[in-house]
Amino acid sequence: QAQLQESGPGLVKPSQTLSLTCTVSGGSITTNSYYWSWIRQPPGKGLEWMGAIHSSGNTYYSPSLKSRTSISRDTSKNQFTLQLSSVTPEDTAVYYCARSRFSFTTDYDYRGQGTQVTVSS
Repeated sequence: QAQLQESGPGLVKPSQTLSLTCTVSGGSITTNSYYWSWIRQPPGKGLEWMGAIHSSGNTYYSPSLKSRTSISRDTSKNQFTLQLSSVTPEDTAVYYCARSRFSFTTDYDYRGQGTQVTVSS
């Protein structure tokens, strides 16, 4: 059973880069055909799929966020990381990391508890 835990700053200033790390236990991020995803939920809105890194290392991004998003991994630590550049207050949300069977979907089989990120000066 996979367990995921997000970590990173809870407050980011506008125009800066948001960086979050997901630490995975209970399974390797390089085995089986899973997508290790980032999903967010702005206040009062639904879930939004941001992007994912496949167990093969291939990355996939939401078209609406692709120009500002980068997902990478550290296989030695079994972690994957989200970077979102040029943030604005509209990027304020609860950010989740998740394990999914498919990309471009907010469906998941395991998910972290989420971390609140506020963009404000």
